[in-house]
Formats: sequence, C-alpha cells, structure tokens
Amino acid sequence: MATSPAKFQISLFIILSLPILIHARLNLDLSDSDAVVIFKKNLGFKDQLLENPCNSPGIYCERRTFSGNSEIFRVSRISLASEWLNGTLSAVIKQFSELKELSLPNNQLVDQIPNEIGHCRKLEVLNLRNNRFSGNIPAEFSFLVNLRILDLSENKLSGDLNFLKFLPNLEKLSLSDNLFTGKVPASVYNIQFLSLSGNSNLQIPQKKTAKNIDYLPSELRTKNVLPKRYIFAEKAASPAASKGSNSSNNSAKAPSPSSHKHKKHKRNVKAWTIGFILGTIVGVLSGLFFSVLFKILIVCIKGREKETSGPTIFSQGIKKEDLAFLEKEDGLASLEMIGRGGCGEVYRYELPESGGKMIAIKKINQPRIEVNDITGGDTKNLSKKMRQVRSEIQTVGQIRHRNLLSLLAHVSRPNCHFLVYEYMKNGSLQDALKQASEGTREMDWLLRHKIAIGVAAGLEYLHHLHNPRIIHRDLKPANVLLDDDLEARIADFGLAKAMPNENTHVTTSNVAGTVGYIAPEYHQTLKFTDKADIYSFGVLLAVLVMGKLPSDEFFQNTEEMSQVKWLKNVMTSDDPGRAIDPKLVGNGYEEQMLLVLKIACFCTQEDPKQRPNSKDVRCMLTQIKQ
Repeated sequence: MATSPAKFQISLFIILSLPILIHARLNLDLSDSDAVVIFKKNLGFKDQLLENPCNSPGIYCERRTFSGNSEIFRVSRISLASEWLNGTLSAVIKQFSELKELSLPNNQLVDQIPNEIGHCRKLEVLNLRNNRFSGNIPAEFSFLVNLRILDLSENKLSGDLNFLKFLPNLEKLSLSDNLFTGKVPASVYNIQFLSLSGNSNLQIPQKKTAKNIDYLPSELRTKNVLPKRYIFAEKAASPAASKGSNSSNNSAKAPSPSSHKHKKHKRNVKAWTIGFILGTIVGVLSGLFFSVLFKILIVCIKGREKETSGPTIFSQGIKKEDLAFLEKEDGLASLEMIGRGGCGEVYRYELPESGGKMIAIKKINQPRIEVNDITGGDTKNLSKKMRQVRSEIQTVGQIRHRNLLSLLAHVSRPNCHFLVYEYMKNGSLQDALKQASEGTREMDWLLRHKIAIGVAAGLEYLHHLHNPRIIHRDLKPANVLLDDDLEARIADFGLAKAMPNENTHVTTSNVAGTVGYIAPEYHQTLKFTDKADIYSFGVLLAVLVMGKLPSDEFFQNTEEMSQVKWLKNVMTSDDPGRAIDPKLVGNGYEEQMLLVLKIACFCTQEDPKQRPNSKDVRCMLTQIKQ
C-alpha cells in the first residue's frame, strides 16, 4: 500500500533529524596538523608548538566528518593579530581546504601573497592589514568566490584591481595605502564598505564617488569639483564710432528713393547669384571630402577591429597570449579530440609554461559574431547553437563556484566559435557510472555521496545565492563533470535561463532537456521553475544509488516502464533494498543509501510545491553521516 506524501515527508524528516551521539576525542586531520607546524614556522613563530595544534592560540578547528569512534577536525580559522611576526605567508596555506578566515593584521610579514591561496576556496574573511606584503595580487584570487571581507590595506601591493571582478560576494573591501594602479572596476561600487585611499595612481570615475567610499586620495577629490561657470557678454558698439557714422552720413547728399531701390535690387540679384554658385561648389567639394573621409574611417575601423579582435577573457586564470594559436586556421590540428556533442567537438590542450595545466576547448561551427552582439537583448536573429553560446557566456562566464564548471574565455572566428573551459580529467558522471558497472572503475558509496552533495551545492548557488536566479534545465549525469579531486562540477549551461526574483516561473515555446529528467509540469505546461531542476536532481540521485539511467533497458521490462514510478513502488514495498546497485550491496552503508533514495522520491513528487528546494536538499544530504 502506497504511503501518502504528507506521511512520507514526516517520516523522512524524522529519520534525518535523529541525533547521533558519539563520544570521541578531538583529532586534527593529519594534513592540517603538519601544515600548521610549517605555516607557523614560516610566519616567524619561535615558541614550541603544542602537541595538538587546535589547542594553540589563534588556531581554531571545526568538526567535519566521523571516522570510527574518533572525530576528525579541520582548521577553519587562523587569527594571529599583532604578534610581531616577521616571516612569510607559506605556500602550505593550500593544505587548509576548509579554512574560512585568515587574519594576520598588524604584523611585519614580507614577500608576496602566494598563488596557493587560491586553493582556500571556502575562505570568507582575509585580513592582511598593516604588513609588508608586496608585488601583484596572484591570478588565483579569482577562485576565492566566497570572500565577504577583504582587507589588504597598509601594505606595498601593486598592479591593477581586475581581480575584484571575480569576487561577487564582497561586502567590505579595504585596499588603502598601497601602490595599486589603473581603473577601479565598476562592480566594487555596490560594496557596503569601500576604502581606496592612499593609492595615488588609481583612476576613479567622477560619477562613482558614492557615499560608500570611505576616503579618496586628495588629488582625486580635487578632480571631482564641479567646473566653473562662465558668462559671455556681447561687445557693445562704441559711442565714438556711432557718432562718426552719423556725421558722415549728414554731410553726404541723400540719393533719390527710386535710384536707391534700383541699385539695391541689382546688388541683391548679383549677391544671390554669386552665393548660389559658391554654395553649390562648396557643397559638392564638401560632399566629396566627407565621402572620402568616411571611407577612410571605415577602413581604419575595420583594420583596428581586425588587429584588436581576440579572445574575450572571463577568468584571470588564463591570458590572451595562451589562446593566440586559436587565431590560426589550423589551430586545432595537433590537438586531441576528447568528445563530440550536439554543438560541436571538444579538444584538450596543455597551456605552455603552466606546469601541466590543461584546458578544454569546445568548437562550435557558426558564422562569426562578437560577444557584444551575442549578449545583446535581441535573440531572434541567433540560431539555436548561438543562443546556447549566449547562454553559456551570460551564466558561467560571469559566475564562479567550486561546483560549477568555469568558462575561461570565448574566441570568435570567421566560421566558428571556441568556448574555453577548465579541463576535467575524470570525465562525466555518466561515463564514470558506466565504467563502474563494467568493472573498469571503482565508485564506492562515499564518493557517490560526495558527488551528490556537490551537485546540490551548485544548484543552491544557482537558485538562491546568485542574482538573478539561474535555472539549468538540463541537469543529468552527462552534464556533471568530475575534477582532479573528484569534486562534482555542473556543466553545459546551453539551455540555462535567468529568472528574475519577482517572477515565479518562466514560459518557453518548446520543451528543452533530456527525456527521463524533465519534470512533468514542464512537459505539460511549458512553464518551469527551480523545482523543475529539483525533479531532475531527484532522478540523478536515484541514478547514483541504483547505477541505472532512466533510459536503461531494465525499466523497459518493468510494469511501470519508468525509473521514477518503479523506484517509488519499490521504496513502499517490503524489500526496498533491491533498488540499490548490486555493486554497493554489503558495504555497510545500505541505510544511508535508502535515505538518499527517499530524498530522490521526495524530489520527484508530481506536485512541484511538494518538492524541497535545493538548499533543503543539500542540508538533508549533509546530515546523512558517513
């Protein structure tokens, strides 16, 4: 007998909220423990470190996972203010992958900020105020998308401020008393608190002197003073000239009225004729002159466009010079093709002098269109492929998140387009599951659970943390890639749609997506919301546990002929365990996998209002302890 939706939800939340009572001693992760020793030594600490770094001043740890009967802790905060430290910020900082705050103000630290700080992708607070750091801000800063507070004031840092374009969540920014140069990105003027004083070579537009700017350099303040107003007066005729004129006229003999009129008429005809001839000649010459000038101007503009046209860069992790080879006709000839999709081929390329850094290049065969034309308001003249290119540029080209595949650059060629992404060497989730079923790859439950949480976190960012909200519309295992650390990355935003917050749904002219993952209300009404993505995610969860895609031949031989319907019937039967992938049975995590299948059923309810949102889903999956 089927369980009612209300009872099903209640039972699910009761199961997920059961407290886990474990008495364990505090154990710091081994990698963090070793890193703390090196980190503090490089800072200039001379005192003997405690046996447990979590007990040392300024080091704060948080519980992350369970291992047997012991709790594993990770370093989450480092706060060492005014300690007279005179060392350097070590590259070992990359070991603190769970670090949320790094505060080292009022010390005497020297050298550059290391590139490895980009590995601290959970960092929310970075305070290096009043030290002696120098050099440019590393390009890897673009990965710190969670930064809310950034204080680098009173150092000797230099270079431009382009790295600020990639920090969308900044609330407080202080860069005063440094050596920064160039233009200030327009994006920073929406920050709640902003301080740029003491950077004499920064270019701040006059119209951008908003109230949230704390202090401005004195030379910039003087530039913002309104220009003086000038009053121009006509010159009056001199009395002497007027008087002289009158006396001269009085002494002359006045002509007769008829003679005066006749001469005046002749003068008018002559002046008109001469004026007409001269006007015609000047008009013809002016027309020829401006015609030639216009043609020369057009040639110069086209020549300049041809010279300056190049890659459009969306991330500091890549430079225009790295992609110069794509301007050649045979730029892809020597590259390895790693895939082929509906839009075109995908190639792999190793960036020169990057220490083995790889990128993926998607080639889309379409006529050349510049980025400004693609991202313009009118899409009627764009083909289906170009609308998908537009969608990629407007979504992942502008956002950064650890669970979203980043678009690094766009290159427009006369007959095609190149979209450049980070290369994911572990392929797609669909390929990984297929290899696991064939026995050529290992995918245990802990890895699958980690992937599920990563996809949920990516959806939460799109649905709740980004403005405007973004609906993916084609979430499936083939569009989830796995990076070097087997972290899930949602990819392929060609069908994605931005949804203004004030709207509850968006209506389309046709259904987009993949059969088996499309929410029923979207298929029936052509209206979709973020709950349509939740339905697709529920199907993906089921695939992770069952090891079978909706298109699997298995479901064609069942009474329901549908993965979702079959799963719901099995989950209310006496033996729900038969839904679990046989390769995962006997691993001791059966209870966790059944809970995930219940969440999958919860996400694929017929009524979209009964489905949870992405934030709730991520919380539920996180609560399932390992």
